[in-house]
This record gives sequence, structure tokens and C-alpha cells, in this order.
Amino acid sequence: MKEVINYMSIKKPINQGVTWTLKVERQLRSLVRGNTPTRIIALKLGRTSSAVQAKAHELNISLKPTNQSPYNRKK
Repeated sequence: MKEVINYMSIKKPINQGVTWTLKVERQLRSLVRGNTPTRIIALKLGRTSSAVQAKAHELNISLKPTNQSPYNRKK
């Protein structure tokens, strides 16, 4: 039996449909520089991962991880 998904119960990001401000764009750049994973950036900014990826592309920001540990952790 297939499970029925109630799409009305799925939470929307808090900033869905809200335009990106310069402050939030700066925060995005800062998080990317800190090697923060895309999903974590999305949660911190109240956006979806897709929205973060689209905005990063628009701003010509690479989301590819560098060869360092996230959050500047020591090995």
C-alpha cells in the first residue's frame, strides 16, 4: 500500500518568497568562506538548499568544499 504524503503539513522555510538582502548575501558569502555545508547554510538562512544554490550561482559563488574541515575543526 502506498503512503500518502500530506503536502499541507510540510513546513515551508521561514524566508520563502522574501527577497535576498545585502546583509543576507554577505552572510551567505561568509558561511561559504567558512566551508559550511549547503544544507546548514540553508537552515541558518531560513531557505531551501535549492534557493541557496541558485543564489550562489547568481552571485558567482562556488559551493564546492575546499580541502579543509568544516567549522575549522582540528584533525
